[in-house]
Amino acid sequence: MASTGVVLSLVLLASVTIGVFANDPDMLQDVCVADLPSATRVNGFTCKNIDQITAEDFFFAGIGQPGQITNNILRSKVTGANVQDIPGLNTLGVSMARVDFAPYGLNPPHIHPRATEMIFVLQGELLVGFITTNNKLISKVVKTGETFVFPRGLGHFQKNLSKYPAAVLAAFNSQLPGTQQFAAALFTSQPPVPNDVLAQAFNIDVKNVENIRAGLSS
Repeated sequence: MASTGVVLSLVLLASVTIGVFANDPDMLQDVCVADLPSATRVNGFTCKNIDQITAEDFFFAGIGQPGQITNNILRSKVTGANVQDIPGLNTLGVSMARVDFAPYGLNPPHIHPRATEMIFVLQGELLVGFITTNNKLISKVVKTGETFVFPRGLGHFQKNLSKYPAAVLAAFNSQLPGTQQFAAALFTSQPPVPNDVLAQAFNIDVKNVENIRAGLSS
């Protein structure tokens, strides 16, 4: 019986530990406003002297208006509202973003390595989806006033289905969720991924790899 009790205690401890570290660490003080110019690097950001913080450290107006969409192939614009925009978010474990879409615009397949994402559709109609680690696509059309969740670390996308603009607000359980777009990561990294690696991975020839690189870099 004692052995069973020890095993159960270890299982409980492991589950609690996993829960604690499932997202950003909890804060240990009232606020820790990020000292963004500081040269000191930690897992997060160092704190400003509390005597120097102001309301502006907790304020951001950047997602109140549609982002300016340039005439690019994606026809979308992401406006972040994370700790780099709102220093007061440091250690709080939350952030937001706004994504604006021109007609038929795309927020291409990408991941957030440090956060789960929940979107709220401000306007429009979008095809959204994520892919599980066993390559199952979970996809749905979401409309104005509806929400959808993308689990942490799984590839996902949003596509405007209509000839009218669309927009979403996104919430994250991290002060700095990070974003890595698959195509950009593979074809525009510096130094570049070798052409023969990409050609073999995608079962295409090197000329196709070069064409994709050129298209993404333009």
